[in-house]
Amino acid sequence: MPSKRRKSEDDGDTGEDRPRKSKGSKSRRGLALASILLSNALAALILLGAVGAGVLGFFALGLPAVDEAMLTRRPNIKVVDSGSWEIANFGDIYGPAIDLRKLPPHVPGAVIAVEDRRFYDHAGVDPRALARAMWVNLQAGAVAQGGSTITQQVAKNLFLTPDRTLPRKIKEALLALKLEQRFSKDEILALYLNRVYFGAGTYGLEAAAQRYFGRPAKDLTVYQAAMLAGLLKAPSRYNPVRDPDLAKTRTEVVLSTMVDTGVLTPEQGAAALKNASRTLKGVINPTVYGRHFADWVVGQAEAYVGSIDRDLVIHTTLDGRLQTRAEKILETHLEKSGAKLKVEQGAVVVLKADGAVRAMVGGKDYDDSQFNRATQALRQPGSAFKPFVYVAAIEAGYRPDDMVTDAPIKIGKWRPQNFTNTYEGPVTVERALFKSLNTAAVRLAQFVGPKAIVDTAHRLGISENLKPELSLALGSNEVTLLELAGAYTPFANGGFGVTPYAITMITDGDGKIIYKRGGGGFGRVMEPGTVATMNHMMGQVLTQGTGTAAAFGFPAAGKTGTSSDFRDAWMMGFTTEYVAGVWVGNDAGSGMKAVTGGGLPALIWREVMTEAHAGRRPRDLPGLEPEREDFIGRFLEVFSKS
Repeated sequence: MPSKRRKSEDDGDTGEDRPRKSKGSKSRRGLALASILLSNALAALILLGAVGAGVLGFFALGLPAVDEAMLTRRPNIKVVDSGSWEIANFGDIYGPAIDLRKLPPHVPGAVIAVEDRRFYDHAGVDPRALARAMWVNLQAGAVAQGGSTITQQVAKNLFLTPDRTLPRKIKEALLALKLEQRFSKDEILALYLNRVYFGAGTYGLEAAAQRYFGRPAKDLTVYQAAMLAGLLKAPSRYNPVRDPDLAKTRTEVVLSTMVDTGVLTPEQGAAALKNASRTLKGVINPTVYGRHFADWVVGQAEAYVGSIDRDLVIHTTLDGRLQTRAEKILETHLEKSGAKLKVEQGAVVVLKADGAVRAMVGGKDYDDSQFNRATQALRQPGSAFKPFVYVAAIEAGYRPDDMVTDAPIKIGKWRPQNFTNTYEGPVTVERALFKSLNTAAVRLAQFVGPKAIVDTAHRLGISENLKPELSLALGSNEVTLLELAGAYTPFANGGFGVTPYAITMITDGDGKIIYKRGGGGFGRVMEPGTVATMNHMMGQVLTQGTGTAAAFGFPAAGKTGTSSDFRDAWMMGFTTEYVAGVWVGNDAGSGMKAVTGGGLPALIWREVMTEAHAGRRPRDLPGLEPEREDFIGRFLEVFSKS
């Protein structure tokens, strides 16, 4: 058979021919296998390429047009005090667009050196930088370095979210390529410098130069340019205001990189380092006072201007000097006595007699807590609420020298007691007030009725929904410090009700007036006689009553307050010019160590009011001014007798 014959013939081949024949057969088989593998590989590559192209095409379909490289941001709201000093900025702060041609070479050079040293050599995506970042990250076992170019960062900042996802990175790369096709390198760099974040709510090189150094970007020194470039890696961490030493270390790294990349010569780098201390001393420290106040003010802005769709400047009543002193006074007292008295927090409000807020301290430390205890915390005022009881009693016919009984009393299951658990028996209304005798106040409340007290408190300025019950006489209903201070204001101004206010004017970014305060208040709420009587009685609180520690040498009046279990302690008081309120306590409502309104709050109040009246002349309280002699009348009388 042919097959056997072929086998026989094969077996008959010489040994010399077999190896040659065998080698040729293996070569052909190897070539065939290589051909198959190559074909499969090419097919796989084509397939992967097709899939990749499809994926890229999918992402490319949803990309925005790069011609729409427009600036989108939240409107900026700047809050200034009564002296036009900036208190706070909300939203995004952008400076005018910089012209790259007007900048000294070291300014853009510093940014390029640390952010994208091959910026002028790549096409939007830098494979070398990506490979280097991948290698560094693999060695570190974490994301220690990024490979994004400046163009990619522009793409992200303009069009994308900061999410670290693969789809976002793909879109970023594709957009970077499109940007490079549409814009020149200098145009892309200018886009970056005008929009990149430099910390403290500041975007763009020009805004950052003004924010940190008070000068335009074109006047930045080498060291200043290096410091700003160093911020880009971690704006909060390397902020020269927050941590000058860390900012200095980072700036030295940037200067070294500038030398390595040829932006600076070694001599120029060394010369820049000599300016370090001078530059750090010249860093502008942004305003750090009145931040609780600023939050409160911005929260009211929409009520005045409607939807906020443009930059605004809010002009306020705040006295910057008094505000900083009030913050320091509260902080000092709490640090000195807080631990031993078990007091963690406090708040201070100072108003002008017309209701203008001159100082507002919402807590010990804004960085620790943004909760505003002056406007948001509802607490029991204790005896600081009693003036409204006494106003109702005076209006019902009582006089300061009328008698009221201070003795144990039982109303249902309620047994109100005096703070000292002692009783004086029959006392004058005046003494009952300045000695803060609880049972006497409850008897007056029984006489006038709880509803009359509620009506009086609301008329004078309390806005909370008060329950018409007898315990109201001892301050059982909760109020805020600001509204309680506002309700004390009629005593200071002669009987006129006001609403505490802070905004005097709102302008847009171009200075156009959008809102301007034209007056306010709700007219007379107490008759002059009632004002005079109350001011006389409340004046005794500071001279011989529970608030003697608050006396500071000016004619003043007020009332202390302490809630049950020492949870809240208050000092409320006024002169003819200012009304001030102080509260101390704990956010959790836990009791303090026997702290009363006549103790720590009175000491804080005295220091704050001393600061408020610095350089002013004492004036008698409304209704207590000495009667002016009629000199002309007396002269005529004497002349006629002569």
